[in-house]
Amino acid sequence: MMDLMLALSAAAILLIVIGGVALVLIVLVISIYNSLVALRNRVKNGWAQIDVQLKRRYDLIPNLVETAKGYMKHEASTLEAVTNARNQAMSAAQAVASNPTDGGAVKSLGGAESALRGALGNLTVAMEAYPDLKASANMMQVQEELTTTENKVAFSRQAYNDGVMVYNTKRESFPSNIIAGMFNFSEASMFEIEDAAAKEAPKVEF
Repeated sequence: MMDLMLALSAAAILLIVIGGVALVLIVLVISIYNSLVALRNRVKNGWAQIDVQLKRRYDLIPNLVETAKGYMKHEASTLEAVTNARNQAMSAAQAVASNPTDGGAVKSLGGAESALRGALGNLTVAMEAYPDLKASANMMQVQEELTTTENKVAFSRQAYNDGVMVYNTKRESFPSNIIAGMFNFSEASMFEIEDAAAKEAPKVEF
């Protein structure tokens, strides 16, 4: 009888220990999951700030092109290149906005932004031959708005990239990497311009 009671007590203690360990594990999983969600939301919020500024810049570029058209009658291909690059970048930005932790989409946007900046740079060079355009009040206003917006893009991009670094570090660290894999927390990519020469903010100076 005593042996039976001892066996039951041992079994009860074992169950309590197992239950305690299971509870600790559940609490740990929930804590890690919630922290990953919070960091992922920080990345999404960081992208939202970039997205606002990019949309503003994409809206300004048609004004730039329309103003230039009145002076640059023989630069249709240059103006068309700017418009096409702007449309491609805008489409890429929309893809990122739907899922800012999609690394492939972010990298595609980086390439599109590099192309856009290159097209704007070519337009700047072409405008050197049109002093009246450089002195245009409309062009000077667009220039100021683009410069201000570009500075905001750069600031927001830094905040976004900081958020991506913290999120990815958490996602790759043990034991968070196990939970990240279980619940499909995908790796986020930093928003970087592929062309090293284009990492400077595009200066549209006329």
